[in-house]
Amino acid sequence: MGMYKYIRDAWKSPKQDILKNELRGRIAEWRSQPTTFRIERPTRLDRARSLGYRAKQGIIVVRQRVDRGGRMRPRPAGGRRSKRSSLRKDLNLSYQSVAEQRTAAKYPNCEVLNSYYVAEDGIYYWYEVILIDKNHPAIRSDSQLSWITGTKHTNRVFRGLTSAGKRSRALYNKGKGAEKVRPSQAAHGNRIK
Repeated sequence: MGMYKYIRDAWKSPKQDILKNELRGRIAEWRSQPTTFRIERPTRLDRARSLGYRAKQGIIVVRQRVDRGGRMRPRPAGGRRSKRSSLRKDLNLSYQSVAEQRTAAKYPNCEVLNSYYVAEDGIYYWYEVILIDKNHPAIRSDSQLSWITGTKHTNRVFRGLTSAGKRSRALYNKGKGAEKVRPSQAAHGNRIK
């Protein structure tokens, strides 16, 4: 097995492995860091590489912290008809999509390539977001990454074009039961019947 395979296997079950104690110490440190924190190298090298990360100029990795919870509202104190007394917020975005969008807002000159889960505790989720500086000469001259410099990839994270965004838009569901998904749920709703 290659090195990345061993790293991947260790991350599959961190609670049973050496990573358990190491992660506990890391999370304690991460709590004291800013919400959006640029890091030198990915925590999960195998995952980052599989999502397009390479150690070269113009590519940066940012660890983003997202608050957990907030998906249930407190029960209203006053009277409501049953339709308006709902406790559940119907959020369309996953925590990962929220993390990507917050990172993109902090780094407006970069485009989000992808992101991956790193850790969680009772209060927060942590995701690492791979960003690409699309104006960097090293990126513009790279045949594998220069596609992101095109104008149609501007603000791709806010248009649901990243992997987490497509998952939030249900675009990974195909076939029976997914008839209303494409080209988008809003477009399907506006279609003339």
